[in-house]
Amino acid sequence: MTHIKKQLHQKTSDITRRRFIRRIAALSGFVAAPWIIPSSALVMNGNTAANERITVGLIGKGLMGSGHLNRLIGDSEVQVLAVCDVDRVRREDGKRRVEETYAAKNATGTYQGCAAYNDYRELLARDDIDAVIIVTPDHWHTPISIEAVKAGKDVYCEKPISITVQEGRRLAETVSKYNRIFQTGTQYRSITTIRQVCNFVRSGGLGKVKQVFTLWTMLGGFFGAARFKPYVHLMDVEHTGKSYVPIDITLPAEPVPDGLDWDLWVGPALWHPYNPAYHLNPSPGVVPWAFCEDFGAASSTWHHSHSADVIHYALGMEESGPVEFIHPASGEFPTLTYRYANGTLLHLVDHWGMVKGVYKAVPETARLEGNFGGVFVGERGWVTSMTTGGPIEGGPDTLFEEMKLTTRQVNPGDNNHHANWFDCIRTRRRPSCDAELGHRSASLGHLTIIAHKLQRSLKWDPIKEQFQGDEAANRLLFRAMRSPWRI
Repeated sequence: MTHIKKQLHQKTSDITRRRFIRRIAALSGFVAAPWIIPSSALVMNGNTAANERITVGLIGKGLMGSGHLNRLIGDSEVQVLAVCDVDRVRREDGKRRVEETYAAKNATGTYQGCAAYNDYRELLARDDIDAVIIVTPDHWHTPISIEAVKAGKDVYCEKPISITVQEGRRLAETVSKYNRIFQTGTQYRSITTIRQVCNFVRSGGLGKVKQVFTLWTMLGGFFGAARFKPYVHLMDVEHTGKSYVPIDITLPAEPVPDGLDWDLWVGPALWHPYNPAYHLNPSPGVVPWAFCEDFGAASSTWHHSHSADVIHYALGMEESGPVEFIHPASGEFPTLTYRYANGTLLHLVDHWGMVKGVYKAVPETARLEGNFGGVFVGERGWVTSMTTGGPIEGGPDTLFEEMKLTTRQVNPGDNNHHANWFDCIRTRRRPSCDAELGHRSASLGHLTIIAHKLQRSLKWDPIKEQFQGDEAANRLLFRAMRSPWRI
């Protein structure tokens, strides 16, 4: 690792045995023994010496996990030592992909240094792995992250980092206690253009922000997928498709595919028999299980955690939250709305047309497209922060003169989210979206689900993280885990 003299003064608890040996070796001119890094890695081409690479294990190799793996094996500063998945097809494919890629870069043309694990605990037991990337279904995010942190690993965990508010708080506390580097996978905040827009809003460029709008969708579109067709007669899609929250649908048990450890896939969640609507090869999507409340968080999983992170960043509310959730049944607003202590309102909408047609907050001619962000309306004008929908929009035009955007185009590939995590592993600085920020963006979705479930308005204390005078709502801030799992 770099910055050796500076890092030798870190707390002993920060330094694993292998990292300590590396630093002493570097100071003494001693070449680290092969057991520290596989000997085949020592001759790999790249800009970073093998004994300086960050060693990583991937936990979860679905569609999203495959994307992370491609990012890792293309980085000369990183060495992937292990791939873990409860699905044999996926983990063996991951191992093959790593070894073929490294073999192509190796002077010998061969490489066999990537292990494949069914159980994540075996991967975490290895003291030659610095960090892990967790890309499992939502219900596993917190338990595996906590175990990884306790095992001395730095962590990159996909969003949402929890499935309940209490889980997220426990995770944030554990990361702080063990002084690990934790990055939440909300990479849209790390896109150059989005960051510039957020900083403009945060610094008062719109004046006081009066309203913000972002998407929250029903399950109906999700249930239109082909994999649900055999079960439509069991699902009452006409009713369940209008749900704003993840639900528990009893899907018929089907034979577990050969090589899939279904018991471990379910893990701490309430037991469900195997059904391909949850898990299938090849993966039918990045989060196919998210409709089920025991495994995922519906809109929060799909896009709202990203949007919440970007919006809270722009509003300066990253370590706080709303003080009130106003349900449309109250008659105050036509859609579920958050009110912050400074008076700013964040309205959830089914589609962007509602910003113009229902709330009349921007001109009818405004082009509102994309997702993973929001529309900010302030005293001086309005601006968007969405991705995947074309350029940033806003008005009046003079705002763009003030913003001085490098470009109004939003390029999702133009982000440094992984690079920031790697840099913070080396320097021990706080990453751009740590556990506390990940907890707050995930919590916003969890609290939204509670308000929709109870069908009424709620008052929230973002400091105590409790609903005020509402025991029924507070009981939904946590849930029991299936034995023997616990955090």
